[in-house]
Amino acid sequence: PVLRGGAALMRGGTPAQNRELGRSLAADLYGWGDGEFTCYDNIIMRESNWIVTADNPTSSAYGIPQALPGKRMASEGADWQTNPVTQIKWGLKYVKERFGTPCQAWAFKRANGWY
Repeated sequence: PVLRGGAALMRGGTPAQNRELGRSLAADLYGWGDGEFTCYDNIIMRESNWIVTADNPTSSAYGIPQALPGKRMASEGADWQTNPVTQIKWGLKYVKERFGTPCQAWAFKRANGWY
């Protein structure tokens, strides 16, 4: 897939850039539009605020999607600790495989406090 927004968007970086990267990847990889992205954004804002190095020392959850443990994201790339693209791809795939859609994941998180 070709990401919208050019090379800077593909790299991500700041939380705002990572958020837009997430929006683009959700659309490009899964066809999820603004409604589904809003649900995903609701999850990620509560998990990591789109910060690549977000770390939960209590649980060992890590990164934008707060993968538990963080090294699970290595399935999407060896650069999982620092690359927002790798982390977001892993997070979107996790949501798709476990819940079906971001809004289903968001409903689960609201009910259970985790996703």
